[in-house]
Amino acid sequence: MKDNGKIVTALLAGLAAGAVLGIIFAPEKGSETREKLNESLADLTDAIKERAEEQFDQLSDFKDKIVAAVKSKIGRAEDAIDEEIEEHA
Repeated sequence: MKDNGKIVTALLAGLAAGAVLGIIFAPEKGSETREKLNESLADLTDAIKERAEEQFDQLSDFKDKIVAAVKSKIGRAEDAIDEEIEEHA
């Protein structure tokens, strides 16, 4: 997951640098440049939301696995305790 964070950071930095360079060297009217920047920002926002949703899904899956493992261990511990109680009763 650390590599994914680096990728997202690099993507954001690249987009920001591209936007700045686009403004500086744009041969278009200001309104056209602003429109392109707004589109780029919308794309970036969508990419960030998508990545956040993917991370959330991964964390949710991980949590479910942990909960299942803990419940399984608790069940085995309860069974072992019940066996010990029956042996000593």
